[in-house]
Amino acid sequence: MPIVVVTGTGTEIGKTVVTAAVAAAAAAQGRTVAVLKPAQTGLAAGEAGDAQEAARLAGSGVTGVELARFPEPLAPATAARRAGMPPVAPQAVAEAAEKLAAEHDLVLVEGAGGLLVRFDDAGGTLAESARLLRAPVLVVAPPGLGTLNMTALTAEALRARSLEPLGVVVGSWPAVPGLAARCNLADLPEAAGAPLLGVVPEGSGSLPAAAFRTAAPHWLAPALGGVWNADAFAQAFAAAVG
Repeated sequence: MPIVVVTGTGTEIGKTVVTAAVAAAAAAQGRTVAVLKPAQTGLAAGEAGDAQEAARLAGSGVTGVELARFPEPLAPATAARRAGMPPVAPQAVAEAAEKLAAEHDLVLVEGAGGLLVRFDDAGGTLAESARLLRAPVLVVAPPGLGTLNMTALTAEALRARSLEPLGVVVGSWPAVPGLAARCNLADLPEAAGAPLLGVVPEGSGSLPAAAFRTAAPHWLAPALGGVWNADAFAQAFAAAVG
């Protein structure tokens, strides 16, 4: 998988940290990695964006690339329009990812918000970029109530575009998970029609970078370069669910 698209079921659910964890696991295997953020919103010039943060956490050998930045924290198409700046088109995202793939072993394309958030006023989305790239799509989901519906809708939108979800990663697993989160360990794969490929603990993005890199493979399944075991993790909570 030279290119993987990372999308969320919504915003602020741990997408950047999951992207960083996948990058760190790949880098630990000796692979060169690029993290591509097509559109960064809500940050001023000079502030570290998601691609730079993922690269910082994942360590040396990981390159962060940002195609466009818009100052207001809005959907990319809206933010570009209000800033009077040109938007990012799906074709430009695909071309940038392909160029990076020629120079790196793995390219992670991190979207903004959910799969169908608009990049431009023509209706271009991250899903269109994934279709152009013929790339697998990793879905990042929250752990709690409501996540099954959001995950199922994302998976349905992917399949409607002849794309398959690579799997699901829980982006921010709480230290003390509630009943819904514990039950969702078993139910998320069914909702997505794809395997659960990892669980990233809440607050992992605040770890020192060296500690993050050491821990990352233990949050991710072998399909993402880690050693995490979904069955063993779920069984640890099974008795509590009843």
